[in-house]
Amino acid sequence: MIDRRDFVRLAAGVGAASLAAAGLRRLLPGFSRLNDWVGESILYSPTRLAREYDTAERTARLPSYFISRTTPLLQDPAAWRLRVEGLVRKPLSLSLDDLQRMPRTSYTVKHHCVEGWTAIATWHGVPMSAIAARCELLPEARYVRFDSFDSGYSNGWDLASAMHPQTILAYGLNDNPLPPAHGAPLRLYAPTKLGYKMTKYLVSVTFTAERWGGYWEDQGYPWFAGV
Repeated sequence: MIDRRDFVRLAAGVGAASLAAAGLRRLLPGFSRLNDWVGESILYSPTRLAREYDTAERTARLPSYFISRTTPLLQDPAAWRLRVEGLVRKPLSLSLDDLQRMPRTSYTVKHHCVEGWTAIATWHGVPMSAIAARCELLPEARYVRFDSFDSGYSNGWDLASAMHPQTILAYGLNDNPLPPAHGAPLRLYAPTKLGYKMTKYLVSVTFTAERWGGYWEDQGYPWFAGV
């Protein structure tokens, strides 16, 4: 049992702690935006490349994640198309064959997960810069939105990161077609970002003037997420 004065002191302490927590919650978005600005405007370098590894150094297992309750699968894979739209002169609708006929990039790099683990794997795909060149961006384009058929998953990127030479749309993993567990038929990949930024199960790429958030970003995860 506590007396009335103890109760009042306890209530005052709880109230102060609650106010402090509420104030911190209001400040966190500002800190997050400052962190994003530092990453995007100061630390980012279009010429800094992630280290590449020999294929003999590949990790035996690469964990897979998705938002849907089961592995997302297309009902009709042959009908799948990647839409490229938004602030472009030439909107595109690309099949997997179309993408595989474009310039190909392959690299063996280290994957960094926000949960702390890393893994080395080889990725194959088409550079995002080649997609941008084909659709002819308008001058107003400053950001890119990537949308998935995995329960509406999406990510927003700054244009400079999307045009980095190691940012690709990947259709292959470790010398094989990209498996469903890792985003088939197509996923975004970049060794310069944390794993949750690499949208799997891609269905559309949209160039915009405004910054788009994303599934995890809207829940408080860093937006820029560079490594």
